Amino acid sequence: MSPILVRPVREQLEHDRVIRLLQAKYKRKFDVAINPGNERTAPVGTGTPWYPDLVLQERGRKLVGVVEVETAESVNNLEAMSQWVAFGKLRAQFHLYVPASAIDSTRRLCVDLGIPVAEIWAYHSIGDQLRFTLVQKTGPGLPKGSPEPRSSAPKPAAVNGAGRSNDKAAAKPAAKKVAKAPAPPVKKAVAAPVKKTAPAKAPVATKPPVAAKAAVAAKAPAPKKAAKPANGKAAAVAKPAGNAKKKATPVKRR
Repeated sequence: MSPILVRPVREQLEHDRVIRLLQAKYKRKFDVAINPGNERTAPVGTGTPWYPDLVLQERGRKLVGVVEVETAESVNNLEAMSQWVAFGKLRAQFHLYVPASAIDSTRRLCVDLGIPVAEIWAYHSIGDQLRFTLVQKTGPGLPKGSPEPRSSAPKPAAVNGAGRSNDKAAAKPAAKKVAKAPAPPVKKAVAAPVKKTAPAKAPVATKPPVAAKAAVAAKAPAPKKAAKPANGKAAAVAKPAGNAKKKATPVKRR
């Protein structure tokens, strides 16, 4: 704990609980020494010693990393200047564990003070259990691995010299590769034969019966008049021929 900070009892208990949980995780790969509460058992640095919450050493007593656990009260500018700056100057990776509600403040302090933090972790409690989430990583990581995060937040987009995100530049070559991929062969559809059909005959216009009769009457020739005889008298009716049989007359009986 920082000599200039006095935490409330409840926060101090939570702080020491996080330290012991991390000790059990890092102990699988490293020799871990802790400085919970007011204990001063594992110093680091030359000259004025510092006492981070966890000191990670490889087999052979080589320092490979230091871990600092903060609470909501200890994430402030004074704490960052007094401890974080010193831990960032060590020849070992600096890991920082803060509450999930203090992630934005922690990032802003590290950027403003130029503190090289290898990893920033967020922790939060679910019932009686604590969960750790890796929210920022700027380095190759500890040798042989550190505790695996349960879930990781999306990494911030890298910014180039012009102040633009490199996400678009990284997306362009991927798009080109997709465009160059050969398209699968497309089967040509065979058109079904079309049956020829006779053209429909135009309907024959029929004239109404009245109009048809009028047309026939107009075309019929007018009847000729009988020629008059020269003497002006009507022609005599032809008598029957002589061979015609006479009508039998009844014979009277006496």
